[in-house]
Amino acid sequence: MFAKLASTTAVRAVPRIFASRAAPIAVATAAGVAGASLFAAPRVQLEGPRTIAGEYKTAGERSFIMIKPDGVSRQLVGKIIDRFESRGYKLVAIKSVVPSEELAREHYADLAARPFFPSLVQYITQGTPVIAMVWEGKDVIRQGRRMVGATNPLEADPGSVRGQYAVSVGRNIIHASDGFDSATKEIGLWFHEKELAAYEPITWSQVMADN
Repeated sequence: MFAKLASTTAVRAVPRIFASRAAPIAVATAAGVAGASLFAAPRVQLEGPRTIAGEYKTAGERSFIMIKPDGVSRQLVGKIIDRFESRGYKLVAIKSVVPSEELAREHYADLAARPFFPSLVQYITQGTPVIAMVWEGKDVIRQGRRMVGATNPLEADPGSVRGQYAVSVGRNIIHASDGFDSATKEIGLWFHEKELAAYEPITWSQVMADN
């Protein structure tokens, strides 16, 4: 019987491993503390999987947001950042970069079979920089998509970024991760783990608290 229990504990002690293209990361959950009984080992229940995109469905969830060349050219960067800050989300990484063709193709790999793919890559790599960002906070992936608006600006809600500032699907200003898996891929593609800041804004507990 003891052997069976020890085997079960050993399984629980297997490291939870996750990775991104930028940097593989590993987190190990210890089975117990030195000198403590195996039977008293605490179990930590996580809300969701943990990756470079944080922990899903918690205040530590992260999303990748990118202001495209047209948004930068139209000098809308400050207005867009203000929307996310005013909502209460935390900016943990930001940089201005002119994407290479390789980076653009990998970012939009899911659209590679579409007829507009070559022109999309050409547009993103035109020479005008994009603003790559990582935002953190409760439900930020889903809410980020709502704040950005529908892919076709003519179908976007008037209060969304696209609904207010864009009219053409080919120049729709901004990109936002559409799920936790895509956020994990995109953050890992554009950022190294060490570029993501770990800090707590002074108002964080007031914004993210449930009671």
